[in-house]
Amino acid sequence: MHADVLRAPPRVFARAVRGRTIKGLGRRGKNVLMLLDEGCVLAVNLGMTGGLLPFAVPPRGAARPTHPAVRFRFDDGGTLIFNDQRRFGTVEALDASEWAVRDARMGPEPFERGFTVARLTHDLARSRSPLRSWLLDQRRIAGIGNIYAVEALHRAGVHPLRPANEVDADEALRLHGAIRAVLRAAIRHGGTTIRDYRNADGGEGEYSPRLRVYGREGEPCPHCGAPVERVVLSNRSAYFCPVCQPARGSR
Repeated sequence: MHADVLRAPPRVFARAVRGRTIKGLGRRGKNVLMLLDEGCVLAVNLGMTGGLLPFAVPPRGAARPTHPAVRFRFDDGGTLIFNDQRRFGTVEALDASEWAVRDARMGPEPFERGFTVARLTHDLARSRSPLRSWLLDQRRIAGIGNIYAVEALHRAGVHPLRPANEVDADEALRLHGAIRAVLRAAIRHGGTTIRDYRNADGGEGEYSPRLRVYGREGEPCPHCGAPVERVVLSNRSAYFCPVCQPARGSR
């Protein structure tokens, strides 16, 4: 085990999960959840390059992990490996009360009933953060990453640098629909592989060719033909069309 990936000392983490039974699987925001007995929750955040790789006994033709960070061994001899090249991912074991606190700190899921246009409009009005940064804040909405935030903003016609509290009602309505539309399309096509991402079967996601602006600086906007531009926010690139996404006001 690599201590830089674990959120607790290795011995403490091992004691928390050793001998437990996996009762179910889930997801919350960007976290893969393994629901263990006695209310324990194993939360895995994949970061930028992380992946959970299962191996039967003996492994059947699967490539061995190149950067194993945490290994879980099962009673039947199988192994689950958290592989993470850049070590941006995290693995932690939480008891029921700890997970309840963590869960409460996260915003609504984009597809849940509580994520309404009214709630989005209300929450946007309370912040001056740039919209792209606001969308990445897991306390606002759980589960949106940079690629899909950028794509949703383009669909909605809103500039990534606009302060959240300057978004009007029409823009909030468009943004709400764009977030759900982008995520549905990405899920339907198995996610987006830029470099490292692989799906649960080890294959690449097929949404990359359908990206409208992300990673396409200088290329024509698919809507109006203007060159796509790039701006850096918090050391991460945001892409936008200067015509379709005006810096001020609705399009």
